[in-house]
Amino acid sequence: MSSIIGRINKFISIPKSEETPYTIFWKGAFYGLSSLSLLVMTMSGAFFQVGIPSWLTAIATLVIGVVAFWLFRIAGMLIHKWITKIPSFVFALFFGTIATIILARYIRFGLPTEVFYYGFGATIIACTLLFGSGWLLISNVSKNKLIPIATFIASLSVIVFEIYFLAREGNNTDPISFDQPSTTLLSTQGISNPGEKGQYEYEYFTYGSGSDKQRPEFSREVRYQSHTVDASLLIPEWKGSKAKWRERYWGFGSKAFPLNGRVWMPKGEGKFPLILIVHGNHGMEDYSDPGYAYLGELLASRGFITVSVDENFVNGTWSGDFRGKEMPVRGWLLLKHLEQWQIWNNDSSQELYEKVDLDNVILAGHSRGGEAAPIAAHFNKLKFFPDDANVKFNFNFGIKGVVAIAPTDKRYERRMKLENINYLTLQGSYDSDEASFFGQRQYQRITFSDSAFYFKSGLYIHGANHGQFNSSWGKYDGGPPYRWLLNTAPQISMDEQQQIAKIYMAAFAEAVLHNNRNYYPVFKNAQTIADWLPNKILINTYKDSKSRSLISYEEDIDLTTGTIRGSTINGIDLKVWRETELRFRDKDTQGNNAVVLGWSRDSTASTPGYHITFDSSHRIDSALSLMISMTVGDVAELKLKKEGKNPSKEKESATLNFTIQLVDSTGNTASLEIIEIKKLTPRLKIQYVKLKGLNQENFGDTWEPTPEYFEIPIRSFKSSGSSLLNIKEIRFSFDKSEHGVLILDEIALNH
Repeated sequence: MSSIIGRINKFISIPKSEETPYTIFWKGAFYGLSSLSLLVMTMSGAFFQVGIPSWLTAIATLVIGVVAFWLFRIAGMLIHKWITKIPSFVFALFFGTIATIILARYIRFGLPTEVFYYGFGATIIACTLLFGSGWLLISNVSKNKLIPIATFIASLSVIVFEIYFLAREGNNTDPISFDQPSTTLLSTQGISNPGEKGQYEYEYFTYGSGSDKQRPEFSREVRYQSHTVDASLLIPEWKGSKAKWRERYWGFGSKAFPLNGRVWMPKGEGKFPLILIVHGNHGMEDYSDPGYAYLGELLASRGFITVSVDENFVNGTWSGDFRGKEMPVRGWLLLKHLEQWQIWNNDSSQELYEKVDLDNVILAGHSRGGEAAPIAAHFNKLKFFPDDANVKFNFNFGIKGVVAIAPTDKRYERRMKLENINYLTLQGSYDSDEASFFGQRQYQRITFSDSAFYFKSGLYIHGANHGQFNSSWGKYDGGPPYRWLLNTAPQISMDEQQQIAKIYMAAFAEAVLHNNRNYYPVFKNAQTIADWLPNKILINTYKDSKSRSLISYEEDIDLTTGTIRGSTINGIDLKVWRETELRFRDKDTQGNNAVVLGWSRDSTASTPGYHITFDSSHRIDSALSLMISMTVGDVAELKLKKEGKNPSKEKESATLNFTIQLVDSTGNTASLEIIEIKKLTPRLKIQYVKLKGLNQENFGDTWEPTPEYFEIPIRSFKSSGSSLLNIKEIRFSFDKSEHGVLILDEIALNH
């Protein structure tokens, strides 16, 4: 056997002969390329999470790499015999290197195709020249050292540049200097910052079934033992190798899912409202539930029992994930946690007896958890699991609100249409995991029908990413090596991102569960709490059950008719006038219709405008507000270049301004400029990865429309004569900005 291996090694090695510059060069190249191949294999193993230490998988893949490199060189030698006159050991060396690196890619060295092949192509050439010329210089057999030195420096420069490119954070490709006008701060009205610690001391503990062999905090260290639940009918995809490896790792299967939770509980006499927070999809061995301690500690100090729910066992792992098929079980598990709390709450022998108010509950989730929370809220009212009636539901808890943080949407094939519930969704513009504001699609599917007060709100945070909402996930929305391509330079810090999340999460809990109305302005205009927030661009969306829609663009495709029967619309000298379905950057629907209005004042003698006339006037008083949802559109639609202008050379951050005029049934008018209320946020262009072409291919457009909320008190309109008693007509007069594009989403009246 040893003689066979020796003959094979001789077959693929550099011929034994007198050392010449040629043989020495290729000896160095061999050491360089074999080192590169084995380094990539070792790193691939380190990235490969299988539930054992990374160093162990790295060693295992290194051994695989050594064997593979040897075998691939043999294969290369055999192929070479048939196709080329290149020296066989050279061909075998390159073949072995390339094949080993490709093998590493299929293990866990995932990079986009172009980056992988072009990048490693350049690296292999540079490595060959670097080590080959370096070996020549070390061996000192070459009389002409100029060429080896130049080759060594040039190839080293390529390697250094590649390392620098991968290590650097990237560039802020579209910096925006944008400040909103000051407004009345809530702090000046004696309202406290909800992001600061409250009056309650709190305790921390865990509960669990005790069957989790990987996590002592949910087994031998639990304070309260929970029961297990049979989820087999809700996740039939739990089968085959996925089930086998998971059950070997966790020690349980879908028939005995645990109810594990981290709890931050206020001290004192209950009953306390309850907030459940659940993570999303992440490597199951890289536990996600500890990452919301910053929210749990704050909310508990303000009088809310807060639980970070463990659902890591349904997350992705090296053998794959369930690709959204597990979404029903993610939501159902939240309800089973509430059921467990109900058991403890009703048991007089329990320390948790009558500690929790299950008529005042908020479900919150991040990523896939952000889709699971609305699923749970909908399941809460059903009698059967909609996918299998063999699973009976009997929940009916008092779920008053849902929070979706950077959520997925449409992972579950059913769309959740929620009714009469409060909703908050947060999204970062630099989220390269969920690159669009999918929470806005769920926002559109929430309706109000009864007499109680409800609201729904969204917050778009420029510079926030996906992972920093979870302290365990952090700065990079992806693991290595893909993370090396992410453009993280424009991101805000984790402290800033979590400060924003704390303020909005706590304000929502105070408003919904403590009925503290002082915090409603937080969701309408972030400028009212500018002294509490980092100085970042924030876009609010908002609507409540008191809103009376005047125009929504959801009723038909007739440009000249409005939502209310008998209303008519007229466009005056507009270069762009069309109703459209708004779409995300990847062209998927936002589930929302709007009108796009574009104008250029120097191309027409009259002032461009957009007039909405109602068949019956709408009575108003000074307590009413006009609410408008709108955003800046793409000025490229105007095609101004044909008129001798190039809008791409103009600053898109220039403030878009226009006049809004109200007309009553007697002809009295009142008007204001929109910047008297708030500036429209300029278009936010995003580059998620360092390579611009790769950004377009993987994420779509650099920009997507994100409507923002404007609340205009009727008393803010300046009347030219008598005060208005009603509204018969609303006019948008595009008289302030020379040209622009406006996307108008909805107009409503609100008390």
